[in-house]
Amino acid sequence: MGRITARRRVARLTVGERTSVREDVVAVEEPLEIRVGGRSLAITMRTPGHDVELALGFLVSEGVISSADHVLSARYCAGATAEEGNTYNILDIALAPGVVPPDPGLARQFYTTSSCGLCGKASIDAVRTRSAFELRDGPPLTIDARLLATFPDTLRAGQEVFDKTGGLHAAGLFDGTTGELLVLREDVGRHNAVDKVVGWALGAGRLPARGLVLMVSGRASFELVQKASMAGIPMLAAVSAPSSLAVELATETGMILVGFLRGPSMVVYAGHDRVENSIDEIEKVGVA
Repeated sequence: MGRITARRRVARLTVGERTSVREDVVAVEEPLEIRVGGRSLAITMRTPGHDVELALGFLVSEGVISSADHVLSARYCAGATAEEGNTYNILDIALAPGVVPPDPGLARQFYTTSSCGLCGKASIDAVRTRSAFELRDGPPLTIDARLLATFPDTLRAGQEVFDKTGGLHAAGLFDGTTGELLVLREDVGRHNAVDKVVGWALGAGRLPARGLVLMVSGRASFELVQKASMAGIPMLAAVSAPSSLAVELATETGMILVGFLRGPSMVVYAGHDRVENSIDEIEKVGVA
């Protein structure tokens, strides 16, 4: 696993039983500085691996790029230490000629933690970013609830590092028609895992990601809905709850938003008419 995991001595104890000291595996968390054209844009705490995908996905979510043609190169910076060594924690993205660089005023001036990707936004106005893709363009995605119910187990089965550490979030892109898992990425930060998935889609020529479903292992925050919207992903499904602002943005953009997707049950917060159930009649409880 290389730098993805690390071994540390821990004490495992149970009340009333003898304590045992042994080595355990933990997920690695390190900073990644993302630069564009040599200028620092953001520093995020992440699990090393698929860093280029993370950086490109981040730039998609920030509205800087929307196509692989917008990127000229990505390289780790040497000289990251006093000894001119390379820590592989600084990644510089060169944009193609004609691509407008990010506004320096929107640069994130401090660390974004592994749990918060919006903490460094310079202003509230910068939170809402206009997508290059309109989710309502083209045929709308509809999905069978029985197919959707298989996604959490498929995602969980692919979490190799989580099995070793128990400490990583996961994000995956599924085909909304066949249920095929196209890509899965893990990271200590749920927003980083999504950025890595979006970066993969950019490199694979799958943006806008029409007909695909973004599945995440945690909750559905406003930021994750926004990232899905920026990538043209028409549906976000989560095993936990969404926030009120996530529901609002999903409704506004025409996205299907599903939470509490566990086994055969789920709660559809936006776009329920496009989640097909074999039972035709919908029971409305407590709805005026």
